[in-house]
Amino acid sequence: MNLSINLGAWNSIFAVPCDVVDKHIKLAGAAQLKVLLFILRHAGEKISTIAIANALSMSEIDVKDSMQYWLETNIISKASLANFDENFNVSGGNSNNNNVCVISKEINRLPCRTEKPDSAFVAKRIDESDEISFLMQEAQIILSRPISNSDSATLLMLHDTDGLPVDVILMLMQYAISIGKRSMKYIEKMAISWANEDIDTIEKAENKIRVLENYRKAWVSVEKIIGIEHRAPSLKEDETANRWVNIWKISDDLIKEAYDRCVNSKGKYILSYMDGIIKRWYSSGIKNLTQVVDSDKLKKSQKEQEQKIKEETSYDIDEYERNYMYI
Repeated sequence: MNLSINLGAWNSIFAVPCDVVDKHIKLAGAAQLKVLLFILRHAGEKISTIAIANALSMSEIDVKDSMQYWLETNIISKASLANFDENFNVSGGNSNNNNVCVISKEINRLPCRTEKPDSAFVAKRIDESDEISFLMQEAQIILSRPISNSDSATLLMLHDTDGLPVDVILMLMQYAISIGKRSMKYIEKMAISWANEDIDTIEKAENKIRVLENYRKAWVSVEKIIGIEHRAPSLKEDETANRWVNIWKISDDLIKEAYDRCVNSKGKYILSYMDGIIKRWYSSGIKNLTQVVDSDKLKKSQKEQEQKIKEETSYDIDEYERNYMYI
């Protein structure tokens, strides 16, 4: 007699990477998780983003954004998606093969976020959680104003969706206010960045703020030295100022001298040009203006000596012709 065990749904299974649960389940939205599960379930099959969107009752744009999230986090790779074009250009396919998804390397979007909860859901969470209630109360104190329904929804998402603890969110808000950034959009952007960096404890938050303060102070110092109007620095300016001031310990005099040489040569402030000058000085062990002057004199002397040698070893073609051509 033949016996069989009916495993029901377990007769057909597929694997899900552990990292999906360990690292991303608190960060990924519902749409991203749905798309990933669909892709894993249909691994090896040719399927279009439109087909995925129809199967999941989603828009094709949300499908593409969700796929981009998993590719950027290395849960799936271009190599593993044999059905996806190597050029990685998001589209629904082409005339030759309507079943091939093409995803673009040039896409530079943040992973799509789930829709913000409505005021009823926020109110429910506040009623059922003392922690969430505390978050909303303290946020109003920090911002020195009542928070809107949209603000409340944002804070709730930072906790529930992005996985940031309440004390970390409040510390981040206090820091943002201390540097004059009161916008909830700014706070949200910074908080998402922290969540992506796994800054989920007070200790990590304190270390992050210490780093940010070092960067901020370095840029303020450079602004004052070269005399430019205060503004928010670019990422490159932030990193360069931090390297000059905090890592290389370049003196104010040298930074100012590099700026003056840049303006004299190029007619304006160019960060990369200044950085090239300072890099050369740092590599040569130059730490003050006196050493800069000495280095310039040495280079000038070497150049003059090279020119002299060149002149001495060169010959006059006319003299050569007079002496040798008609012998």
